[in-house]
Amino acid sequence: MTLQRMDNVGIVVEDLAAAVAFFTELGLEVEGTAQIEGLFADQSVGLDGVRSDIAMMRTPDGHGKLELAQYHAPAAITATPHDPPPNTLGLHRVMYAVDDIDDTLARLRPHGAELIGEVARYQDIYRLCYLRGPSGILLALAEEIS
Repeated sequence: MTLQRMDNVGIVVEDLAAAVAFFTELGLEVEGTAQIEGLFADQSVGLDGVRSDIAMMRTPDGHGKLELAQYHAPAAITATPHDPPPNTLGLHRVMYAVDDIDDTLARLRPHGAELIGEVARYQDIYRLCYLRGPSGILLALAEEIS
């Protein structure tokens, strides 16, 4: 067997509507929403009594997908520390290519985005930054310098 593709990245959030608004402002589109519960959910994630709402979002090119999930049961737990730094073991961040970092940051700030560090230049290739979004999600933006 061979790997076919990376299907999506899943992120658990505290407030699904706020996370959907944030990622919509970033430029992702809602592909669909669903309520998830039942034996298949319990078996696949290894928890009992799973009840959650999800929103599947996709990038404008249709290749990248992000699954946002809000757990109602069992209740979501908070990682320690709450806002781990970028060098924490585990999933590091999700990076998005954007046309204009400054405009993107300005649009995301009203949705709770907090810049980590500053917008930096990597050679004459990219402008890059890290930011924290809803539920402490760490993401990065990359603007190609033309």
